[in-house]
Amino acid sequence: MVRWRRFSLELALLGGLGLVLGLLGPYRTLDVPPLLRTAYWLLATIGSGLVGILIDATLGPRIRAFWLRVVMVSLVMTPPVTLYVYGLNAWLLDLPRRWWLLPQLAWQVLVVALLLMALRALAWRRVVETRTLVVPPLPEAERAFRMRLSAKRRAGRLIAVEAEDHYVRVHTDMGSELVAMRFAEAIEELALAHGYRLHRSWWAAADAIEAVKWKRGTGEARLAGGLMAPVSRSCAAALRDAGWR
Repeated sequence: MVRWRRFSLELALLGGLGLVLGLLGPYRTLDVPPLLRTAYWLLATIGSGLVGILIDATLGPRIRAFWLRVVMVSLVMTPPVTLYVYGLNAWLLDLPRRWWLLPQLAWQVLVVALLLMALRALAWRRVVETRTLVVPPLPEAERAFRMRLSAKRRAGRLIAVEAEDHYVRVHTDMGSELVAMRFAEAIEELALAHGYRLHRSWWAAADAIEAVKWKRGTGEARLAGGLMAPVSRSCAAALRDAGWR
């Protein structure tokens, strides 16, 4: 539900930018009739934005620096988006097909891509960057739970626990695996560990939470390893008290 809500907001952001560009008419599109110009920029921004979102979801979690991530995603999305806009120009604007103009078009696409990705990233960036320092967990806090894991993952860094029917999926820095137990039992065994219940089906280790994005009382937590977990209203207070505001 949180992901679909976020996706809807992203489409609204892209559509809003398309309307603004349709009104301004950059790159000599001001001479195009208003309705056609607006349709062109809506298709251009939404289509390009969707490519950028897909690339960001794949490449972005590996890049920690905020602006480097924006620039790298924009650069990677430029070649496919350039071809998309090239076809859009020929279809809607009836521009001649001149392949030697692709480098110039690519530069124009890169400028718009940087604008799209920067606005999107700033819209979802966590406003408050502070957090509460967490002391190391008690030596035996996770022992009983870890003993349920395979030898390979038992000594790994515990990141999160996710409910899956009558099982739980345990995420570690050595990969994930299913454990035959109920989520409530897992939460009970991890009661003394430093972590937070994020949702009715998610628990995360405190030091594995990298960012929390809030929206109308609920949120989404980015965890180590690129995992994304929903944060419910009922679990939000504990995270806010820990400094994730």
